[in-house]
Amino acid sequence: MRQATLHQLKVFEAAARHSSFTRAAEELFLTQPTVSMQIKQLTKTVGLPLFEQVGRRLYLTEAGRELSTTCQQLFEQISQFEMTIADMKGLKQGNLRLTVVTTAKYVIPRLLGPFCQRYPGIDVSLTVTNHDQLLDRLTANQDDLYILSQPPENQDISCRPFLENPLVVMAASNHPLAKESHIPLPRLAEEPFIMREPGSGTRRAIQKLFDDQAIAIKVRLELGSNEAIKQAIAGNLGISVLSLHTLALEGASSEITILDVEGFPIQRHWYVIHPAGKQLSVVARTFFTYLLDEGKAIAEQTVLKLIQKPAA
Repeated sequence: MRQATLHQLKVFEAAARHSSFTRAAEELFLTQPTVSMQIKQLTKTVGLPLFEQVGRRLYLTEAGRELSTTCQQLFEQISQFEMTIADMKGLKQGNLRLTVVTTAKYVIPRLLGPFCQRYPGIDVSLTVTNHDQLLDRLTANQDDLYILSQPPENQDISCRPFLENPLVVMAASNHPLAKESHIPLPRLAEEPFIMREPGSGTRRAIQKLFDDQAIAIKVRLELGSNEAIKQAIAGNLGISVLSLHTLALEGASSEITILDVEGFPIQRHWYVIHPAGKQLSVVARTFFTYLLDEGKAIAEQTVLKLIQKPAA
C-alpha cells in the first residue's frame, strides 16, 4: 500500500460512495477512463479485486469494503489535521456537517447566518430530515452534530439543550375556536386533525399526549412538511399541533392563529447531540460552543419577535 497515492484513494472513495465510476468522475471533474485507470492501478497495488459488477450494478468486494472504511478514517483524520493547523494559525476554517429535524429549519439557518459571517472560512453542509432518519444518520456517524427536540433514550450520546421549542395548537384565523379561551383538551377530539408523517418527532409527541389522556383524535390528513400543514390549516382542512417556531415567517397578516387550549403549549427544547466519545473537530467544537453560549439569544432576537406577531 505504500505505492498507493492519495489521489488513487480519493478516486476509489468517491467510486465506492457512489457505486459508480461515472458519478465519481463527475464529482472529481475527471474522465471516466481516468477513474477506471486509477482504480485499476490501486487494485493491482492491493492485490485483490476492489469492485465486482453484477448486471449493471457495481458492488464492493470484501477487500473493497475494508479499504472504503480505511479511506473514510484516513480522510477524516486529514480533515481534522487541516482544521487543527488552521486553528493554530488563528483561523477557523474547514467543514461543518449538521443534520437537523424538519422543524429546526425555521431556527438553525438564522443561527448559522451570524456564525458563518464570523467564520467565513467554514463551509456548512446542512441536512434536513425527519426524526427517524436523523437517528439513522446518528447511528452511522455521518455528521458532526445533530439537532432535534426528542433525544433518543437508548443510545450512548452527548446531549445539551440550547433553546425552548414549545408546541402549540394552530387553526385558521376564522376557525370557530379562534375566539374561545381555555379550550378543554377533549374538545379537540371533535376537530379533524392534520398530522406529520409517521417517523416525525412532533407527531410522536402529539400522539403521546392524547394517548395519555385517552383521547382519540380524527386524523384527516397526513403531510410530510410543516409548510404543507400550514397551508392545509389556512384552507380550513383541520387543526394541527406544530412548533411555535414554524410561525416565524408568517408575519402579522397570517391566516393561522394559535388556539388557547388547556395543557398547551407543550414545553420542549431543542437539543444538540453527538455520539458519546466522538472527537469533535475544531469547527464542530466552535459551533457547539457558539450554540450553547449565543444560540438562545440570537434565536430570541431574530425568531421569537416574529412569532409574537401572529400570536398577539
